[in-house]
Amino acid sequence: MKHIKGRERVIIENVNPEIDCGKFPIRRVVGEKVEVSADIFADGHNEIKALLLYRKKGKRNWGETHMELVSNDLWQAEFKVEETGWYEYTFQGWVDHFASWQKGIRAKYEDNQDISVELQIGKLMMENALSLANPGHKKKLDKWIAFFNNVKDNPAAAAALVLSEEVSDVMYKCTDRKDAATYEKTLMVEVERKKALFSSWYELFPRSTSAVPGKHGTFKDVENVIPLVAKLGFDILYFPPIHPIGSSFRKGKDNSPAAEPGEPGSPWAIGSEEGGHKAIHASLGTLDDFRNVIKKAADHDIEIALDLAYQCSPDHPYVSKHPEWFTWRPDGTVQYAENPPKKYQDVLAMNFENDDWQNMWKELKSIVDYWIEQGVYVFRVDNPHTKSFRFWEWMMGEIKKENPDVIFLAEAFTRNKVMDRLGKVGFTQSYTYFTWRNTRDEFVQYLHELTRTQRREYFKPNFWPNTPDILPESLQYKNEAAFIARLIMAATLSSNYGVYGPVFELGLNKPHPLREEYIDNEKYEIKHYDWQNMNRIRKLMTLINRIRKENPALQTTWNIYFAESQNDQLLCYGKTDDEKKNRVFIAVNMDPDNTHGSWIKVPVKEMGISPDRDYYVHDQLTGNKYTWNGEWNYIELNPAVIPAHIFIIEQ
Repeated sequence: MKHIKGRERVIIENVNPEIDCGKFPIRRVVGEKVEVSADIFADGHNEIKALLLYRKKGKRNWGETHMELVSNDLWQAEFKVEETGWYEYTFQGWVDHFASWQKGIRAKYEDNQDISVELQIGKLMMENALSLANPGHKKKLDKWIAFFNNVKDNPAAAAALVLSEEVSDVMYKCTDRKDAATYEKTLMVEVERKKALFSSWYELFPRSTSAVPGKHGTFKDVENVIPLVAKLGFDILYFPPIHPIGSSFRKGKDNSPAAEPGEPGSPWAIGSEEGGHKAIHASLGTLDDFRNVIKKAADHDIEIALDLAYQCSPDHPYVSKHPEWFTWRPDGTVQYAENPPKKYQDVLAMNFENDDWQNMWKELKSIVDYWIEQGVYVFRVDNPHTKSFRFWEWMMGEIKKENPDVIFLAEAFTRNKVMDRLGKVGFTQSYTYFTWRNTRDEFVQYLHELTRTQRREYFKPNFWPNTPDILPESLQYKNEAAFIARLIMAATLSSNYGVYGPVFELGLNKPHPLREEYIDNEKYEIKHYDWQNMNRIRKLMTLINRIRKENPALQTTWNIYFAESQNDQLLCYGKTDDEKKNRVFIAVNMDPDNTHGSWIKVPVKEMGISPDRDYYVHDQLTGNKYTWNGEWNYIELNPAVIPAHIFIIEQ
């Protein structure tokens, strides 16, 4: 029995958030709140006190926040994270004998019962608290104890004193917590920089940036495009792999099994005799040229993101130096990547079950270390769901110990549980199913999953209307209004979003006849674009990104409130900042061919709008202003003019 804490009476359970019994941390960005709850209770009818304890990992002292009882033994509290790195939190609870005594004496006094004995009990509690009091509190306790010795004939005065907030506060601060119960686990928060939650990505192929049609682009050509990307308002410029491309089984135009002479091949077929993942394709330029791109981008407040693809061309140096890192077939050939019936003969998957896995892990981590040394802190990770979860957990954990600002975006269009696990083991952001959501109900349900379930604690979505791999049905053969609507939804439903740049802006939408992707795909050939053409989509991109930067409500994914609509072609939703001072209301016509109108029910309570006063909505896309009142208001959207409203609400 010596290990039983027999005097502890408080139970702490049903803690939220707690991911997989505390195995994984929750995730926040600097400045965000951590809202927590727990069921905390004790036997009997005594009053209890509950504390949230938190601190930056490595600090000696805990911060304390008094938890508030919500109902039915559920307690809540919150704290704010101020720095990148790791925070810890746990809970403590104890029977509050003084508060229990106060509750009893109040009931007896209000029932006109004799409280003289109860007052002596209270006096004894104050005397016992003296040993835990600081000088200021001791002075007050001595005064109150003396008062009790001379107040026998004035129970009203005694009751007023002992039930006062001042007495309650002092006695709380002088509580002996030796019998307090502390939650059995210390839970973790990983805190990332703000760009982990609020970012806008622009993807381009550096080899397609030349001003001369048919010529291979270089990093110097990319420098000429950077001012345009900055003008559009994006803050992350993402490159597909920039490494040497293998020649063995090189894919030709439109994924042809054999490349014609001069065809560049897929950038994802990494590695040749020129080098592997730490080398740069010679036609793009030198390492110094790449560093100049990073510097040029930084001058425009843009970060460069690199593709991290742990796969190899058959010509990659790893294949000859470390054949054990790959899978070999009985006929002596190496196993290439497959997703039957698709074949990727130009790409070899790495074997994460090989006997030399430890050295392979270290080498793969060293790739990230190398590019961090060059100034890269953002990585889009190709197909992470086909590599070991344990590898990712180790690698990203090691990287973030020294570089907590590194951002990893998971390109994992796969099963929910797999995507969730990648978020739990350390990925900062993730691609999502947004690309394939098309109806109002689908969007409402999906955003509920992302923002109102436990996924919110570890999974930061990044919405992309298109990628080089995906031309979704929502854009195939569609008009300009369809592109604008998807752009606005991606940029306002999620605080992280991205576009496969020039292809989206130009409205290119002819699909491959057999696959949900682009015909004449840029993955297999060099393209030429008019980077200076500020068409309507580019102008709207510029405006939307400015609106995002000016409105804190659009810089978080979490505070979203959907509005009822009598027309299922209209997707309507509001977003607010934490204080509900900045309020944005968005309405999107998802039918690109027809005008739709409806009465909509604005979530005024959730958005902090007074329902008995007029409020004013200012459309940031057109400049139009309207006066609304109450919940129900009417909108109409003609996609030929503009398929959406982005209203700023003032009252």
